[in-house]
Amino acid sequence: MDQRESKTASPFKQPKAVWAVAFACVISFMGIGLVDPILPALAESLHATPSQVSLLFSSYLIVTAVAMLVVGWFSSRFGAKRTLVIGLSVIVVFSALAGATGSINGIVGFRAGWGLGNALFIATSLAVIVASASGGFGGAIILYETALGLGIAVGPLLGGELGAISWRGPFFGVAVLMAIALAATIAFVPDLPRPKRITSPLAPLRALRHRGLLTMGIMALLYNWGFFTMLGYAPYPMELDAHELGLVFTGWGLLVALFSVFFAPRLQARYGTAAVLYANLFCLGVVMAVIAAGVATPTVVIVAVIVSGACIGINNTLTTQAVMLVSPVERPVASSAYGFLRFIGGGLAPYVAGKLADATDLSVPFYLAAGTFLLAIPVLASGHRLLRRAESGGAESEPVRPSFTPVGAPARDTAPRVVVAVGDHDRAPAIVDAAARLARDTGGPLEVVHVQQTAVVDDQATDTEDLAQARAAVTAHLDRLAGQGVAATGQVLTSVGDHAAAGRALARHAEEVGARVVAVGHSPRGPLAQFADGSFTTALTHACARTVVLVDTAENTPPRPLNPSSLAQLRGAGNV
Repeated sequence: MDQRESKTASPFKQPKAVWAVAFACVISFMGIGLVDPILPALAESLHATPSQVSLLFSSYLIVTAVAMLVVGWFSSRFGAKRTLVIGLSVIVVFSALAGATGSINGIVGFRAGWGLGNALFIATSLAVIVASASGGFGGAIILYETALGLGIAVGPLLGGELGAISWRGPFFGVAVLMAIALAATIAFVPDLPRPKRITSPLAPLRALRHRGLLTMGIMALLYNWGFFTMLGYAPYPMELDAHELGLVFTGWGLLVALFSVFFAPRLQARYGTAAVLYANLFCLGVVMAVIAAGVATPTVVIVAVIVSGACIGINNTLTTQAVMLVSPVERPVASSAYGFLRFIGGGLAPYVAGKLADATDLSVPFYLAAGTFLLAIPVLASGHRLLRRAESGGAESEPVRPSFTPVGAPARDTAPRVVVAVGDHDRAPAIVDAAARLARDTGGPLEVVHVQQTAVVDDQATDTEDLAQARAAVTAHLDRLAGQGVAATGQVLTSVGDHAAAGRALARHAEEVGARVVAVGHSPRGPLAQFADGSFTTALTHACARTVVLVDTAENTPPRPLNPSSLAQLRGAGNV
């Protein structure tokens, strides 16, 4: 999507501020899986029942859920850096206190404080990384996704290794690592500008009045009920020590990370959001029923838990995508409202599961979890029409699929135009100027399409620029072109998460306006990013019936026609 002249920018060449927050993200994402390997040890050492131990999930997640309602207001009021620092400080203090206490009630209470800090941190971390990154936001998103994957995968492994020494080890380990991240954040993250408008603390609750957002939120609540039932209770029937449990949940975490980052977007692009979610929720219901039926056989539970990681990775990504698609409110507000409902489901599930297990047997909570996964299917189906309409372009209110907003005066010249696509990147003016030379050579007008992207990772979404900034970027291109005597008009192409979908949208637009040529520049995002969420240029080339060319910013260098053969060559060189 973003354009660059010649070579691909590495997502790992980032300022110290980005690395500081990314490191903190890794530790933050460890937070839930970190305690799984020590659950049986906690119960034994503190003479607690599994239902009592499960409350350390409930307190953490319920406080996180309630805090999600106000973190947007807090961040807009006090600034992103201050919110990060306070969140990290709270995590350091309460994780250390959890490790120092000698009772299960103390751990449960201190985990609640940990949940507050985590809510403050996760609500702002993605936006800070995007704002601080160099070389375009594509690399920032890959770095954030890498931190997500590492945290989910490494958390159980670290928890198992430290838990094999003492159940206190994981808590003190998080405190030390987060203290390092806190010091790096204070030292390297600059003060970022505050939003012009302060978000109302009631905005997330008001947003739930919208049927689409409420429907997806309830679906996420049911999904997280099943998910956290598994996390809270699956370790017990496995009959493993802390080290072995860490290895099992590391395998699970690896599948979560791989399927969340790499496979979910590709399945979504091929089959659609709703279809993949239906199939995935059904599979999760089956896996949970297998755990319930085989709860007396540790091998069955171990294999089923690891396999569930693939389904959970897909669901985490696509549920957030669905929320962003149907939501008619600002992305951060939608994320907060959705986060409130999903974490409420996750927080209540371990508590209810514990009561059921004490009153009946260990299989009943897993059967209930299977039922919640299956119940989420008709809930999603009740919003199917809204989701399909959003994906196909007929949604009410704010555009949520790739959509176009005209900028500047409409084109007066009826001759076939040259359309050039650029992103929020420092090479964009050079790409536009190269396309302007092509327009002069062909005797037609130029249309500048600026691609405005909303990044969606796990349950967070952030706009790299708002519509006003995107319009200003197009206006700057048009003013510069007018000074060169080039007739031009502009468009903003708004896209949520999926680069390939934006490429296909531009192909349809080129057909509708009868474009002579569609021009793009070299992509800086690299093969890893393009595998994860699709290549804008590849999708455009395959979907466009018009001529697509790759322009070079050097003078007197002819544009290169793009087709499957030339795409393969460029892909091998890392330039598409």
